[in-house]
Formats: sequence, C-alpha cells, structure tokens
Amino acid sequence: MFRKFIERPILSSVISIIIVILGVLGLISLPIEQYPDIAPPTIRVTASYTGASAETVLKSVVVPLEEQINGVENMIYMNSSASNNGTASIEVYFKQGTNPDMAAVNVQNRVSRATSILPSEVTRAGVTVAKRQPSMLLIFSLYSQNGEYDEVFLQNYAKINLLPQIQRVSGVGDASVFGGKDYSMRVWLKPDVMAAYGLMPSDVITALNEQSLEAAPGRLGERNEQSFEYVLKYKGKLSQPAEFENIVIRADKQGNILRLKDVARIELGALSYSVSTFAMKQPGITVAVFQSPGSNARDVIIQTQNVIEEAAKSFPSGVKYKYTVNANDFLDSSIEKVLHTLLEAFILVFIVVFLFLQNFRATLIPAISVPVAIIGTFFFLGLFGFTINLLTLFALVLAIGIVVDDAIVVVEAVHAKLDQGARNAKDAAVSAMSEISTAIVSITLVMSAVFVPVTFIKGTTGVFYKQFGITLAVAIVISAINALTLSPALCAIFLKPHHSNELHNKGFMQKFYASFNVAFDSMTNRYRHTVNFFIKKRWLSVMLIVTFVGVLVVLMKITPTGFVPAEDTGKFFIDISMAPATSQERTKQIVNKVDSILASIPEVDGRSMIIGSSMISGAGSSYGMMICSMKPFSERKEKGQDQNSIIGRIMAMTSNIKDARITVFSPPMVPGFSFSNGFDLKLEDKTGGDIKAFEQIARQFLGALSQRPEIQYAMTSFNTNFPQYQVDVDVARCKRSGISTSTVLTALQGYVGGYYASDFNRFGKQYRVMVQAEPNFRGNPEDLNSIFVKTSTGEMSPITEFITIKRVYGPENISRFNMYTAISVTGAPNFGYSTGEAIKAVQDVASQTLPAGYGYEFSGLTREEISSGNQSIWIFALSVIFVYFLLAAQYESYIMPLSIIFSLPIGIAGSFIFAKIMGVQNNIYLQISLIMLIGLLAKNAILIVEFALQRRHRGMSIIQSAIDGATARLRPILMTSFAFIFGLIPLVIGGGVGANGNRSIGVGAVGGMLVGTMIGILVIPTMYAIFQTLQEKITKPEKQSISEMNCLEGEEEEFEG
Repeated sequence: MFRKFIERPILSSVISIIIVILGVLGLISLPIEQYPDIAPPTIRVTASYTGASAETVLKSVVVPLEEQINGVENMIYMNSSASNNGTASIEVYFKQGTNPDMAAVNVQNRVSRATSILPSEVTRAGVTVAKRQPSMLLIFSLYSQNGEYDEVFLQNYAKINLLPQIQRVSGVGDASVFGGKDYSMRVWLKPDVMAAYGLMPSDVITALNEQSLEAAPGRLGERNEQSFEYVLKYKGKLSQPAEFENIVIRADKQGNILRLKDVARIELGALSYSVSTFAMKQPGITVAVFQSPGSNARDVIIQTQNVIEEAAKSFPSGVKYKYTVNANDFLDSSIEKVLHTLLEAFILVFIVVFLFLQNFRATLIPAISVPVAIIGTFFFLGLFGFTINLLTLFALVLAIGIVVDDAIVVVEAVHAKLDQGARNAKDAAVSAMSEISTAIVSITLVMSAVFVPVTFIKGTTGVFYKQFGITLAVAIVISAINALTLSPALCAIFLKPHHSNELHNKGFMQKFYASFNVAFDSMTNRYRHTVNFFIKKRWLSVMLIVTFVGVLVVLMKITPTGFVPAEDTGKFFIDISMAPATSQERTKQIVNKVDSILASIPEVDGRSMIIGSSMISGAGSSYGMMICSMKPFSERKEKGQDQNSIIGRIMAMTSNIKDARITVFSPPMVPGFSFSNGFDLKLEDKTGGDIKAFEQIARQFLGALSQRPEIQYAMTSFNTNFPQYQVDVDVARCKRSGISTSTVLTALQGYVGGYYASDFNRFGKQYRVMVQAEPNFRGNPEDLNSIFVKTSTGEMSPITEFITIKRVYGPENISRFNMYTAISVTGAPNFGYSTGEAIKAVQDVASQTLPAGYGYEFSGLTREEISSGNQSIWIFALSVIFVYFLLAAQYESYIMPLSIIFSLPIGIAGSFIFAKIMGVQNNIYLQISLIMLIGLLAKNAILIVEFALQRRHRGMSIIQSAIDGATARLRPILMTSFAFIFGLIPLVIGGGVGANGNRSIGVGAVGGMLVGTMIGILVIPTMYAIFQTLQEKITKPEKQSISEMNCLEGEEEEFEG
C-alpha cells in the first residue's frame, strides 16, 4: 500500500508541502493569547440604593434577587455582596462551556421577576445584568501632570472622548474606569434656609421634576390648507447649573419668587465621592480594558494602544497617560522564550540523531519531518477552535521530541536493510516499509489513545488538558503520515548503500564514529548479559517494580500540589486596609506614604492609587489599593530584581507603617477567578444567626490557621467594628404631629443619604440630578438638629424630635455565598509550601475549629485546583486502560499487554523523583507530562515485547527471544529516548520569563523518560518472559509470525554505520 509513496516521491513531498501550507495559513489566522478561555462564564448583576446601609441593601435588594436567580440553568455557584455605600453586586458562575450570552439572558429573565419587589429607587436607577469579562488585558492611567485638572474632569473626559473609541476596537469586551466620578448635577441643600422657608427635600424634588422635563407639544398648521407647518418644541430638560438655579420653588401673588439657588448651591459635580483615584502622585484615573472571548489578545492590545496614542495628540495640556498593566509584556516575552526553546530543542534533537545515525543525509530526514509536523499542527488547532497560547506552544515543544520518533524508526529500518546488503536505497525502503508500516500505525494509535480520555474532562482543568493533549495528538498523527509518505521517499533518494571500507577512512569524524560504535557495541554486549541476569533472577525485576510503585505512592502524597506555577508577570497589587471608619482623607495619607516608598524603588515603573475601594476588601473609606507595574524583563535580569524579591522588599519597607494592614500580592496566573495567587474560601453561617458571633468564629478559625507553618497569611476584610448609628423613629410622636414614618425617613435620605431626583443631558450623554445637604450639615449626629420636617399644621420641627439615634457597631460590607451569609478569606502559602499544602491545612483547621452549623467552601481557582486533583486520577486510570485494551486487541491476548503496563510505574515514579529533587510542584503541567509519558514509555515497551514475540514465534526459547528482542531494539530505543530528553533540556535549565511553567513540564518529562528508559530496558524483558510463560500455559504458541509490529528482523539488523 505504501510502496506508491516511495515510487512517487513528488506525490509524497506534495502531501507534506500541503500540510505545511495549511499550517502556515492556520498560524497566520490563529488568535494569540496568554491562556485560552479558562475561567467559567460569569454574569454580574449590580444595583444601587443610594444612602442605604449594607444590611438594608442586603435585605431589600440582594435577597430578593438571589431568590430568583438561584438555580438558573448551568449555574455552579453565586457570590453576593452589599456595601454601606448602597451598592449591591451578585456574581453568578456557570459551568465551563456555557454560552455566556445565553447565561446573561437567563439571568436577566430571572432578575425581571424580582423587579416588582425591589425599592422604587433601585428600579429607577436600574438593575444591570452584564457578562463579566475575566481577561484584563490593559490597565492605564490618565493623570494631570501639573495638577490643573481634577479626577472628575479626567474621568468624564475619558468617558466622552476616549473610552467609546477603545470600546469599538475589535476584541475589546469592555473598557471601564475605576471609581464613580460620572458628572452629576449636584443640588447641595442648605437645611437651615430650607427650614426658614418651610421647605423639605420632597418640595425641591417635586419642583425639579415639574420644571425639568421633556414634552411633545406637537405641530401647527397640519391639515389647515396653508403653505407652512410649524413644529412646536419645548426646551426640555435643563442641562446647565444656571438653569437649575432658576427653578421656581415657590411664588406668591405679590410677585415674590423663591428660586432653587436661594435654598441650595448647584454645581456640575460627581455622582459619587466615595472613591478617589490618583496616578503617579497626581490627580488621575485608572482605566481597565478587558478582552472578549475568542479575540486575539496581542492584536487587541496593540490596536488599543494605537487608539490611546492617537487620542493623546488632542489631550488637554498637561494630561499624560501611563500603562500599569500590559498583558503583552508577559505574553510577548513568554512566546519569544518558547520559540527560542523550540529552536534549541530542534538543534539538540538533531545532534542526538546525528550521533546515532552518523550520516548527515540520514539525519536530514527526521530534521525535515519535525517542522512539517509542528507547522501542520497549527491548521488543526484552528479546526478545534484553539488559539496560539502558552498551553499549545508548550505542547509543541514536547512534540519535537516525540514526532522525531517515527522518522527515526523509518530511517533506522532502511539503514539496517542497507547494512544487510540491499542493492539500493529504494529496495531497502520498500522492504523496510513492508515490515514497519503496521508498527508506525500501531505506535501512533497507542500514543494518541493516551490523550483520548482528556477530551472527557470538564471545567477549567479540561481546557488545560484538551489544549495540551489534542495538540500533541495532532502532531503525532501528522508525524505518522510523514513517516508513511515523505520519510521513506526521502530515504530512497538520500540514502546510499554502505561500503565496508567507509569506516577505514582516516578523517576525524570517521574515527569518532568508529569509537562510538565500538563503545556502543561493548555496552550492548554488557546489556545482553545484564538482561540475561535479570531474567534468571526474575524476583529482582518484580522487586524493582514494587519498589518504584511504593516510591510513587509516597511521593504522590508528599509532593506539594498546585494548579499553575506562579510566574514573574511584571506587575503586582497592594491592598491597604485601615482601622474601621477611617476617613478617606486619612486613608489617602497612608496610601501616599506607600506611594513614596514605591517611588524610591528603581524597578517599579507605573503606579495607580484608588482610595475608597480595594480588590480584596471591597468598598469603604478605610480601604485603598494600588496597581503597580515593573520595568521590562530585559531591565530586570540581576539577582533580587525579580517579582518575588521586589514584593518582599516592599513588604519589609511598609511594615513600619502603623494603623494600616498592607498586603502586597501578585495577580493570579489564570485570569478570571480571583485577584491574588493564593487560596480563596468562604466561611458560611448556615444557622442564620448573629453576625457578630459569626465573626468571632471566623477570627478563631483565622487565628488557628495562621499558626500553621504552611500559611504565609490568611486574612479577611470582614469587620463588624465599624461605628454606626441606629436610627429609630418614634411612631407615636409622628402620629401626634400628623406625619408618617416615611416622611421622616425620606427627609433624612434627602438631606443625608442623597436622592436621585431627575436626569439631564449634556455632552451627548445622560447624567443624574442628585439632591443632598451640603457636607458641613451632615458631619456628625449633632448636625441632625439643623434638619427640620413639616408637621400637619405647617410647623417646622427638628427631625430629632421624631427620631432617636444610638451608637452601634456593624460591618462595612456583607457577603453571601450560595444564599448563606459568608465571610471571604484570602491567603497565600508560605515560601517553600504549595497551594495544595495550604488547602490541606485549611481543611484540617476547619475540621477542628468550626462548630456545627458553620461550614466553608472553596471558591475561584482553589475550587478548580481541588476538582482537577480529583479528575487527574481518573484520567491516568483511563489512559492506562485505553493503552491496555489497544495492546490486547493487537496481541489478541489479555495477558501479554500486562508486561508493558507493569513497566509504566517506573517512569511515572521517575517523574516524581525528579520533581522532588528539583522542587517542582505536582501541578497541572506535571500531570499533563505524566499522561504523555504513559504513551512514550508504552511505545518503548511495545518495541521490545513485539520484537521478542516475533523471535518466539519463529521457534526461539522464551528467554532467548526476550534477550534477543531487547538487544536488537536497544539502539533505536536509546536514540528516540535521548532525542526526547535532550529536546527538553532547554525547558529544565532555562530561566527568565515563564521559567516555572517550563520547568514543571520539562522536569517531569525528562525525569520520567530517563528513569523509565534506563530501568525499563532491564525490567521489560523479564516482564515479557513472565507473562509469555503464563500465556503459553493457557494457549499453545503458534510457530509463525503473528505480528508485523516491528521494523527489524534479526539481531543482525543492528547497523554498524
């Protein structure tokens, strides 16, 4: 069947050329990103209840929405929070693979059911349902270099002139500004003047809605048999402060007019003053740009930067921009590093093959086949909907050492035929291919079968395994096609019959080849005796396997686990938490101190400050955060300039700042789960009890957890010690004065909390009109005496006559997880410990300290890490089972494949031994390299067992066939194994960007292959002898060749040159 490809070399070359062309087309069109869409689709529901406390928001907004949203199709879990600034947020997480658009529609439908029972002000402001874009590509700051412009101007300038352009960039999912400084017409009431005129906030709100409105008066002249028609138009809603100032509040018959400016100060201000932002120690704003799924991250960033650079030409004088997070910095450096590794691996594989084949022409054939398989894979990545990312590129690095195998098998087989005296290379190729074509198909099936189970893995872990596994499987299949078409055709063209006097030439290389071959032959003879010894002492092999299984079990338990190794990404975040109820001004002073420290560190490049909110703690005046970028990787090559060292230095320098808890952390490697690289969990109160009692239990839990050596820090921002005032309305007193409870509370909201009264249009956008008392009238409880309400008699009475306030303590933010009150805990493993060990510590402490009725659930990436650990065991088992049944079908025996399966634990244990020595965690990268090893080690075992079986069926004794089979296959096994090992050396020893991920993959694969090959070639012949003896006791052997699995016939097939 495959003879045609040897006789028609142009046909063979055309097949490979087409594969390469398709691969190049795929390479050009494939999106480039750091990771594929790994995070589960998330829908965020947000609402605002101006002036309400966290508890009010929770009861009146969050709970009704949760009741309706819970159980929406494909939902995994739900996370909710309510804050004292009146905001409510619910994040609903869905199963991996759920269509985010459908998820948003389903959540929107559920939310609409709850609308009727939400407070009217909440529905008026709107409940927003939006897809949360997990991949933050770019964070940049706009700041006023000379302090001329404040953050209100900068935010609105950006929202009007810059953000719409960025949002139109193809691939941008969202672009948003940290903070809430949208323009708002602020009506600052003067309570004392209002009281003097007998007015309340409701009077002002009524006047606003009466006089600032849109109307449709119609048109004159319609159907009047006249020449012209005239449209009547009303000026519509007011838009200038001067227009609002002239709103008439009251007018009498004497012509006296009371206008809004008489009782209030009107200005174009900000919607919210709860968050302040700065950049590079100047007034500024911070903008985050998110990627939409399936887009090319690299192109999106470049296009966004082009938009910013173009817009910067027309920025107001003194306004500058600075990038603080740019995903391309790490992405470009990582991809460049992987491409270097690909080249280094290719060169090393080439050298190893050349050393064994000792013929440049012969070495050229595998060297041609590798690029064909690697480039061709890109076409199929597009068909599977994959992207060019770190996972698929890592898979291709691993593939180099694997895809060269098939070509080596072909070249070595043709070489052997020439050594045996074949007249020409074409005859040798035809003869060799008639024997080994089945072998190549069989090995390809086994190697690909290992990756079949990975397609069944669900969730985030499944994305990792699929991207790796399918990429490798595709490269292996293409290499098999190559080996059946192009490689034999090239052998027929390139190779020449050997002459016995070739090695008598006196050239240096000939002398080296002769020495190498003599040494290799000597080693082969020693190997023959060693195999003979092992077969005679069969218990030695059994003991070796049992020992390695024991080592594997122990190492699997004690090797630290993780999900994805942390890397130096060139950016970090700082969370600042002050004492409860600290003012925004005081928090800003501390943030400025931290900023001054950062300014003194030369490796720190960009700095953005946000006061009044943080990623870990949530919203509140006592919280702050900083987003910082470091100098490019090329400028941080010295010792102590890496991310961890700089974070350690900052933590040491900020440790003497009193009154603040300062946490410095790097962002997570996998975007879309959490903000830090450690672990996340939610403590849950399932009793519905007192929140203060819950806090005490949480503190005890954290205290016990902090004592564990595995934990660097475990913290929560939850605190019920924020000073608050409980307002109680004296209903009887209200009734006597003829006013309702709602009148009193509405007056309080209008003066203190703020009231969303109306809207106005300006700069082509719609903004809100907010009514609230001047800040100096709502500074402390005594100021309530200046607030008056109107009784039924028209008399103005102080609001303090109708209410009593008492000092209480409560939380700034309240969280819920899956409809239980929850306390969020974030932490990080100590240096030298993994997240897996930290998770185990959490589980131990929780079982000891949490009383009945209180539980915990892991969230975010931690949840995925735990589920990945559970799935991995099943995947390994399935991979081994697939290989076993394929071999059983091939050998027509359920016993014979066990000789191959029992040799696998040696290599897997080798991976864990090397991982332990090199300090590599048992993470998802290591696990993927182990699955690949199952196929590779099985392939080596197949070559020995199959060759021994051929000998046995020709009448040799079991022991002799085992020795002959192992000896004959020693050279190609060592050649392919060392080609693979040397191809991965750059991953193991390489430093720089992405070094931890490289080492995780490289160490496991190299260790497993080295140990598995070196011990396996001793153990496999013994296993064959044991199981073949057992097989023959059940069925008598047939004296004929039952397989064409192998490529060589006879021990003499080992070639000399």
